[in-house]
Amino acid sequence: MENQNKKQADKIILTGDRPTGRLHIGHYIGSLLRRVELQNSGEYQKTFIMIADAQALTDNIENPEKVRQNIIEVALDYIACGLDPEKSVLLIQSQIPELCELTFYYMDLVTVARLQRNPTVKSEIQMRNFESSIPVGFFTYPISQAADITAFKATTVPVGDDQLPMIEQTREIVHKFNTVYAPVLVEPEALLQENEARRRLPGTDGKAKMSKSLGNCIYLADSADQVRAKIMSMFTDPLHLQVSDPGHLEGNTVFTYLDAFCTEEHFGRYLPDYANLDELKAHYQRGGLGDVKVKKFLNNIVQETLEPIRNRRKEWEKNIPAIYDILKKGSDQAREVAARTLSEVKSAMRINYFEDTELIRAQSEKFGSSFPVSD
Repeated sequence: MENQNKKQADKIILTGDRPTGRLHIGHYIGSLLRRVELQNSGEYQKTFIMIADAQALTDNIENPEKVRQNIIEVALDYIACGLDPEKSVLLIQSQIPELCELTFYYMDLVTVARLQRNPTVKSEIQMRNFESSIPVGFFTYPISQAADITAFKATTVPVGDDQLPMIEQTREIVHKFNTVYAPVLVEPEALLQENEARRRLPGTDGKAKMSKSLGNCIYLADSADQVRAKIMSMFTDPLHLQVSDPGHLEGNTVFTYLDAFCTEEHFGRYLPDYANLDELKAHYQRGGLGDVKVKKFLNNIVQETLEPIRNRRKEWEKNIPAIYDILKKGSDQAREVAARTLSEVKSAMRINYFEDTELIRAQSEKFGSSFPVSD
């Protein structure tokens, strides 16, 4: 038991999402499912799950109500997917003011040129067409993220490939702070999704990214009919016009989803003519297998995955005040942790003036002032 506790004490997770809309199956298969597995693994002392509303406001400043309304949507999706408030701390970023103060101090450790070289920042700026009118808050997001991670002394941050530059920048900030001041902060490690197909699920229209703004998402809260309609209209192989035509797998969204969701057990339940996905792919490639049959198979798998999530969500929707209570308790708990880290940071930076009795004593002696002596 002692060894297990020591193992846990060294491992803390931080991860989260921007509340700009309901979560979709790309979020689920790419991160939420893994978070639940990690939460239940017993390997981590703490798991912090952040609803990053402050970060969402950096490019939604003219529409704060969008962010406000989606806090509850994200929280419902979290709990419906299996994130347990008894095992994970669910928090709202803006309710932890210590994160802003840490961000401010870390800004002195990063140059503008370094931020401009961050590949994630560059691609996000291009995607949003900010050009020369980049909000400062958005531009400095890597520093804010470093504050989020280090405030909770996270050792492990589950991310996608596109977020690796952010983790690298956090590690740079940690290294510089610890070198300049004192070894207070923890360098985090990125934890990548092992299944490559799950790292970034494409949209139902075949575009590279499932995106709320592109309208190509299957949401976790979608009804069974909505899910079925989206899957049956999903992009496949444009050259596969007849059932007898050989089909192509590359760029075929249906097979990408099968790579992400399908197991051999699904064949026994829904498509017993095939032993596994390799056999299905081979038949499709040589011709004689229609897209409709494959889509129906995928629909069965996705419905099986989403049905328990939908049912749990409907139950929690009956008690919204309980969700806010969970978020309030989680935010309060998270703030206590962040406050301890901030205190250590200020002590290392020598700006903890009122708590530093040695400083007050030394200055008193310097100026010949009296210094109270405790009994």
